[in-house]
Amino acid sequence: MNFLRLPFLIKFTLVIISLIGIGYILALGQSILAPFFLAFLMAMLFLPFATFLERKLRFPRSLSTMTSVFIMLIFLSGMIYFFGSQLSTFSKDIPHLRDQFISVFDNLQHWVSRTFNIKINDQLDYIDQGLNKLLSSSGLILGFTLSVFSTGFAFILFFVLFFIFILNYRRILNNFIVAVFSEKHKTSVQEVVTQVRIMTKKYIIGLCLQVFIVSILTSVVLAVLGVKYAVLLAVLTGLLNVIPYLGICISLVISCFIAFATGTPSTCIYVIIGYVAVHIIDGNIVLPFVVGSKVKINALFSFLGIIIGEHLWGIAGMFLCIPAIAIIKIIFERVEGLQPWGKLLGEEQRPHKKKYKISKNITLEEKD
Repeated sequence: MNFLRLPFLIKFTLVIISLIGIGYILALGQSILAPFFLAFLMAMLFLPFATFLERKLRFPRSLSTMTSVFIMLIFLSGMIYFFGSQLSTFSKDIPHLRDQFISVFDNLQHWVSRTFNIKINDQLDYIDQGLNKLLSSSGLILGFTLSVFSTGFAFILFFVLFFIFILNYRRILNNFIVAVFSEKHKTSVQEVVTQVRIMTKKYIIGLCLQVFIVSILTSVVLAVLGVKYAVLLAVLTGLLNVIPYLGICISLVISCFIAFATGTPSTCIYVIIGYVAVHIIDGNIVLPFVVGSKVKINALFSFLGIIIGEHLWGIAGMFLCIPAIAIIKIIFERVEGLQPWGKLLGEEQRPHKKKYKISKNITLEEKD
């Protein structure tokens, strides 16, 4: 078979047009594609459990799917209850928070007055003007709040439905992907699909373990420092840590805010030091040994992915972009002709794996 050879400029133009088209489709189908991809990731996570129910306990496919959905909903309900109860307890500290910031704001006003020669009354006038503009748009804020609530409800509804369909019809989806290609490529395509499914499952499980370990480490640090709501802040840090680099910074700002409001300003410095230590442990030990080096994304494409994900799908895109890039990297590394792109997305391969000897019988070795 003779393939048409195109000049480089034409091939490059077609690639750019294809990327623009894919980006437009992703942005246009945000309300459908974002919950679908999240449902796909959760389905990969629950796939071993559903397979166990079907093979070992002889559950029908529909019953194993509904059992997985029930367990997932229990977990989500527990998370919502945890955050709700913690936030209701935190609301009791709002008066103390207000008094603390009134004192800081008063000191800041005097510093601005001494440094920039702006009278305190003028500063208050500027603040009143800003507050009046904010309050005049209260209708817009209310509409935005209702829109976010309705959008979140629709997201959860679509997510649950897609989760059910993907788990229940996974064999049909697998057969469709294999049947799309010609007969001579079916064996290799099935091998690639199997490898991608296994690696994706390992990656998602490793990511969940990373969230758990980072939450534990952060909880210990904040508890030792005496920061209130240490568990709440630790769980929030573990979840935000899914967003590389940016997530740990956001959680650090929130933790410093709470530490300052409920403790002393010096506590914020210790919180910063503790978060830096947790980030170093996460990047050099937890990520290589738990998630694995084959699905690690380099910093450049992680940052680009966060920006593009936020532009296309908002906050959900920031969380989903890294698993998406990891899956694309896995596919590229196993498709002939695309291996260089897979290496471009990953980090530089080290000649030797890292090993940490914990005890005489326990040694940690970096995963492939």
